[in-house]
Amino acid sequence: MRMRPRSIRARDTLIATILSALVLTVLAAGSAKLVRQSMQMRLKGDALQAATQISEARRGGLLPPGPIPDLDGVDYVQVVNVHGQVVAATRRGAEIPLLSSFRPPPTERIKTSTVCRPAIGCLQLAALRMTAAADSDVVYAAVRVPPLMSDHRLELLLLPGVLLLVLLTAIFTWFMVGHTLRPIEAISAQLAEISGTDLSRRVPQPSGDDEIARLARTANETLDRLERCVEEQRRFAADASHELRTPITGLRAELESALMYPHETDLLATVRAALRGTDRLEAITTDLLMLARLGTGGPQVTERIDLGHLVEEELSRRGTSRLAIGADLEAGVMVDGVPMQLARVLGNLLDNAKRYGGGIVDVVVCGDGTEAMLVVTDNGPGIAPADRERVFQRFTRLDSARSRSAGGTGLGLAVARDIATAHGGTLRIANSPRGARFILRLPQSPVPE
Repeated sequence: MRMRPRSIRARDTLIATILSALVLTVLAAGSAKLVRQSMQMRLKGDALQAATQISEARRGGLLPPGPIPDLDGVDYVQVVNVHGQVVAATRRGAEIPLLSSFRPPPTERIKTSTVCRPAIGCLQLAALRMTAAADSDVVYAAVRVPPLMSDHRLELLLLPGVLLLVLLTAIFTWFMVGHTLRPIEAISAQLAEISGTDLSRRVPQPSGDDEIARLARTANETLDRLERCVEEQRRFAADASHELRTPITGLRAELESALMYPHETDLLATVRAALRGTDRLEAITTDLLMLARLGTGGPQVTERIDLGHLVEEELSRRGTSRLAIGADLEAGVMVDGVPMQLARVLGNLLDNAKRYGGGIVDVVVCGDGTEAMLVVTDNGPGIAPADRERVFQRFTRLDSARSRSAGGTGLGLAVARDIATAHGGTLRIANSPRGARFILRLPQSPVPE
C-alpha cells in the first residue's frame, strides 16, 4: 500500500525536500563537471605551451647543454628520439620512465591525452612532433592533474553542501507552510467547537484578500445563514407545535367529555366539533407539508400556463366568480410554472380576501411582455405598511380580527410567498385606496414565433 503523509505540511515539506535534492544534485554534478573540464583545458593548454616552447628552442639551438630548465606550470618534459630514447629532459622528467610511447603522425603533429601512472598519478600530456620528418624527435610535456580532479573527490566534497542545503530547504518549507496553515488550523479548531446549540461563534478571519481570508469570510457567511436557518426552524417548530396543540387539545376535550358523560352529550354536536378540529389539523398539516416541499428546493415539473385562464378556472371551481367585482383577466399572459401550486397561491389570496375583506374581491391579470401580474384586492380594513412583511411570516396574526376564530391556519400567505419565490417571482402588498392589495409578479414566458 502506498504510504502518503496525511498532513499537508508534511506532504509539502516532503515534496520540497525531494525536489530540492534533485535540483541541487543536478547542479552539483554539473558544477563538478564544468570545474573538471575547465581545469583539464587549462592543464592541457599549459602542457601544449611548454611543449611548443621546448620544440622551438631545440630547433633553434637555443637550449643549453645538459638538462632542460624547469618551466613554470609544467611538471615533466622529455624529448624522445625515433628509437624511443630520452635524449633530453628536465630534472624531474629524467627521473621517471618514458611518459608515452605514442608518436604523433606527420599529418597531425600535436596530440593531447590523459595518462595515469601508479607512482605519479594522472598527467595531462601534450605530445609535439618537432618536424614532419620520419625520424623527428617528439617533445612530451606533462602536467600533474590534482587528485581532486582525477577521481570523484570533488563530488564527495560537494555532497555535504548539497545535504546542508536540502536540510535548510526542508526546515524552511516546514516553518513557512506551518505559518501559512496556522489560520486554517485556527478555523478548523473553531469550527470543531461550534455545535448545533450554539451557532453564534465565528471563525477568526485573517486580514488581506488571499485564499485563506476568503475561506474564513465564506465560512462566517455560511455560519450566518446556518444560524438564521436554524433559528427560523426553531421558531417554526415552536409555532407549529403550539398551533397543532390547540385543535388537538380541543378535540381531546370534546371526546373525553363525551366518554365521561355519554348520556348528557349531544353526539351529533360532538362529532361536528371533532370534524372541525380534524379539518383544522388537516389544513395545518397540508400547509406544513407544502412548506417543507418548497423548502427542499427540489426540481419541479413546470408547464406553460395561461395565467388568466388558470384564474378563471379557479374562480369557477370555487364558486366565487361573483366576488370578482370588476375582474379584468387578460388572455394570453403565459407563465412557466406548476399549475397546482399557482392555483394554491390564488386560493390562499382569495381565502384571505374573503376572510378579512368584507366579501368583495377584485382580481386582475395582466402582463407587459416580460412580467406577468396577478392582483387581488379586497374591501377590508387593509394592512398597515409596518405589518406588510409580518403577515408573510408563519403563524403570524396581527390583531384579534385576524384570530384563529376567523379560520385559516396562519400559513396561507407564507405558503403563497414561498411558491412565488420558487417560481422566480415575488409576492408583495401594495398601496391601495381600499382594503389590502396583493400583487404576484412572475416572469412572463416569451410568445413563440
